[in-house]
Amino acid sequence: MSRSVFTGEKEYFPGIGKIAFEGRESDNPLAFKFYDADKKIGDKTMEEHLRFAVCYWHTLCARGSDPFGVDTQVFAWDDAADEMQAARQRMDAGFELFSKLGVPYYCFHDRDMAPEGNSVAESEKNLQDLVELAGERQKATGIKLLWGTANLFGHPRYMNGASTNPDFAVLTHGAAQVKAALDATVQLGGENYVFWGGREGYVSLLNTNTRREINHLGQFLSTARDYGRSIGFEGTFLIEPKPMEPTKHQYDFDAQTVIGFIRHYGLEKDFKVNVEANHATLAGHSFAHELRMCADAGLLGSIDANRGDPQNGWDTDQFPADLYDAIGAMQVVLENGGLGTGGLNFDAKVRRESTDMEDIFFGHIGGMDNFARGLEIAHRLVNETPLVSQREGRYASFNEGPGAAFERGELSLVELRDLAAENGEPDQLSGKQEWFENLVNQYI
Repeated sequence: MSRSVFTGEKEYFPGIGKIAFEGRESDNPLAFKFYDADKKIGDKTMEEHLRFAVCYWHTLCARGSDPFGVDTQVFAWDDAADEMQAARQRMDAGFELFSKLGVPYYCFHDRDMAPEGNSVAESEKNLQDLVELAGERQKATGIKLLWGTANLFGHPRYMNGASTNPDFAVLTHGAAQVKAALDATVQLGGENYVFWGGREGYVSLLNTNTRREINHLGQFLSTARDYGRSIGFEGTFLIEPKPMEPTKHQYDFDAQTVIGFIRHYGLEKDFKVNVEANHATLAGHSFAHELRMCADAGLLGSIDANRGDPQNGWDTDQFPADLYDAIGAMQVVLENGGLGTGGLNFDAKVRRESTDMEDIFFGHIGGMDNFARGLEIAHRLVNETPLVSQREGRYASFNEGPGAAFERGELSLVELRDLAAENGEPDQLSGKQEWFENLVNQYI
């Protein structure tokens, strides 16, 4: 889909135009080699399958600092007389970037878009002012909001959590932020709303009543859900798992933990899971594993597309450049029938050592090409090869007879024992793992 390129009073990425598809033979680093937005893969275009989004926080707000060093990146949009003017400039820079990349969506935290004020009311007014400007920019570019959220982890008041904080007064401030962020999401036509429990967990069991905290989290999400529906939010609520960091243990540890939480608190009609690749790494899982668990549960909502470093023990949020990860992810998404209201949000940042403005484009172009290539390969694997039939063939004994009766819950343990005695030792059936791996490599 063709969209206009936005530039405000100042161009923040001069010399870089609309990123075009030039094909794999192109040597232009500012061009797509594999992502052709209008190319049909099956019955949908690449853009419709992938639903790319750029995140506000890492892309426009992070400046290269880490726990051992200060900022290394200087952004022209930060040069302003006050925080609100800087926020307006940041938004113009953002929509210039989004439109030059040609992505259909973006995502934000409340504090990314507008600075916190000296009171709840002032914070709400700051956000509302920027939401009105965002609405104008969306209308001018055709770019939409994939999801909004609230930053309930950065301010010192949230050092012990927000909805799980032992101090009720802190919880009310978290609620005020979520209310304002939901209002903003609805006003901007956001298709989802995300909860990431950045500090919803514990550091020490000695001073923590985990039962009360988890119950408070369930009640908080239920209350937010009720408010969102009351103001006309028809999209999907999402929970994003992460095992630790900044807390020692977070209550949304991994996909299966969140799936159990959603079901336990009766949220499954409204909530799904937003899977982040780097968080899967920190939990000791693969990206595809987390996606598959959510898809199997009917709760796969959206994706934060990045990658971690298994040799580094923190959330590195690198741009996704691993083709195997992209293939595995897109295979799950295709077999799931797509992402519904979700999408692929680049929750990723350029490296601390990458300090040129064009590096931001290189990161996104590479990530978009990687997932476009992963989509094409996964589509062929699912639709043109025996991969799916071979996988399902391993379970053929459950398709009829006693196996099917077991799946229907019609056999007792005694009857299962008698079948084992009657049939004797079963034949050994190979899992053919190497065949499956070779097939993937063949299609790469």
